Amino acid sequence: MNDVRKISSGGPWEETFGYSRAVELPNGLVLVSGCTSVVGGRIAEGGPYEQTRTAFGVAVKALEELGLGVADVVRTRMYITHARDADDIGRAHKELFDAVRPAASMVIVAGLIDPSLVVEVEVEAFRGAPA
Repeated sequence: MNDVRKISSGGPWEETFGYSRAVELPNGLVLVSGCTSVVGGRIAEGGPYEQTRTAFGVAVKALEELGLGVADVVRTRMYITHARDADDIGRAHKELFDAVRPAASMVIVAGLIDPSLVVEVEVEAFRGAPA
């Protein structure tokens, strides 16, 4: 019996590339795939800060479908296309995760699947033992 739960957000590349938005393992670890600011098949308007808020919003929505939230996040990764955007992207991260303080990485990459995208985020969360 496979106790792995998988969530789909209906994103444009999930079906095409064969992946799930989020996967929950039996040990309570939840892995959220890379999320961008693509919502409803369109890139959300705004600069790096807004794209980051939207991308993390996509990730948090996936967590919520599994009954988790921001407080359960233990690790984030931010892939950014320009070092000049680090402060705006970091500010968006801090606003969402300041109270949680997950382990985090920010990595500069050559590009993302669409050149209009400046950030892609990944989130890992953990469903702790019931109190």
